[in-house]
Amino acid sequence: MMFAPRDEAFMRAAIALARRGLGRTWPNPSVAALVVNESVDPPVMLGRGRTSPGGRPHAEANAVAEAGEAARGATMYVTLEPCARRSQRVFGPSCTEIILASGIARVVIGAADPSPFASGEGTEALRKAGIAVVTGLCEPEARAVTRGHCLRVSSHRPFVTLKLAQTKDGFAGTADRKPIAITGEEARAYVQRLRSIHDALITGIGTVLADDPRLDVRLPGMAGMSPMRVVLDTEGRLPAHARIITEAAKAPVLILSAKARNPFLGVSNRTASQAGPSGGEGEQAAEILGIPKAEDGHLDLAAALGALAAQGITRVMVEAGPTLSNAFAKAGFIDRLELLTGANAIGQGLPAIGRDLAGWIAKAHLVGARMLGPDRLEIHEGKG
Repeated sequence: MMFAPRDEAFMRAAIALARRGLGRTWPNPSVAALVVNESVDPPVMLGRGRTSPGGRPHAEANAVAEAGEAARGATMYVTLEPCARRSQRVFGPSCTEIILASGIARVVIGAADPSPFASGEGTEALRKAGIAVVTGLCEPEARAVTRGHCLRVSSHRPFVTLKLAQTKDGFAGTADRKPIAITGEEARAYVQRLRSIHDALITGIGTVLADDPRLDVRLPGMAGMSPMRVVLDTEGRLPAHARIITEAAKAPVLILSAKARNPFLGVSNRTASQAGPSGGEGEQAAEILGIPKAEDGHLDLAAALGALAAQGITRVMVEAGPTLSNAFAKAGFIDRLELLTGANAIGQGLPAIGRDLAGWIAKAHLVGARMLGPDRLEIHEGKG
């Protein structure tokens, strides 16, 4: 079946709505659905829905609920193939069952879902019920929104964005590895927004010990959009006074370590907790997961990403120093690079881009570049 001329406009509107849910819907993908009455001119939007925070209800259920009885005979535009069944019936009917019960007459789908709970079953069930189904509209754009979900299903790892800042002459810090201010306010605000569309942020223990970062979202009105913070801490060196721990109430903290016990936090196995800062009575908690070492003595990054995928994480951003950034490139686990270059040079220092990351950049696609105040942003995406 051919697409109607207006189909692309509605699908692009749905994709834009789905993008607004990134970082808040894991373990499920951010999906959007529109229910439209196309029997009138111009068409009338009857209902729209996006995957709810935490992953449920799904987009289709929300859109149908908003449309109500008016959905009968209407068209649904949905960015990802509707699920055909649920892993646990306690969550209620599948999206396919909801669509069938609604009386919707036509469904336009952006991208297929490789999940075992969809994977063609939803489309087939709708067609068998006599619903007109067309697929693949704006597929590249729709798939880009759900790429983390698809990687989690197919490769047992989340989508990985690496964020890296360098001086004009290519350094990430001073020669003695001390941090320096590289970018200005516009670039820093951009990074805050970038954090908010990822499920988790990954950093290394070296960055925590050197910089004591918060890794949260501090833009006005966006404090509740801080992602999970993940620390790769091979030898269990994370101190209890680190801000990522004392401010753990702001967003979950997950420590990946090869050690069974962290002597500074005084805990072992899966849970670390401590009294709040300044002797407060509140309690913050950080979970510890055991990850094996690789041959080089550092944490096995494949195992680390697999553990995050098992937790339901679909999109992560790595904010770390040059060593860990290069390790992700060497292991082949970078999907997207957000490279910020400051306006100032420092003459000498710690090189920001290692050999393996430089090789990755040489093979990647430059998909965007622009100025953020005095700083330059380049966005690179890996091939495949």
